[in-house]
Amino acid sequence: MGSVEIKERELRIGDVNQLWFEYDRQTDILYINFGYDIEEADEALLTENNVVVRIKEGRVVSLTVFDFMKRIGFET
Repeated sequence: MGSVEIKERELRIGDVNQLWFEYDRQTDILYINFGYDIEEADEALLTENNVVVRIKEGRVVSLTVFDFMKRIGFET
């Protein structure tokens, strides 16, 4: 089995003055967006703890947190 190289990098958070959340109870997904609108991303990364980080020009424009209620100790 081959080894996996994990690269660390620093990213900036988008516009925190326009932070907004949306929770989808049916799928137990929390969407966190930084900015006025949903921005197109240059790339999306899936972290080892099942969070999608969407990035545009070195800025995090949104996070998608799967199984949110389970993570905070509530079952839906």
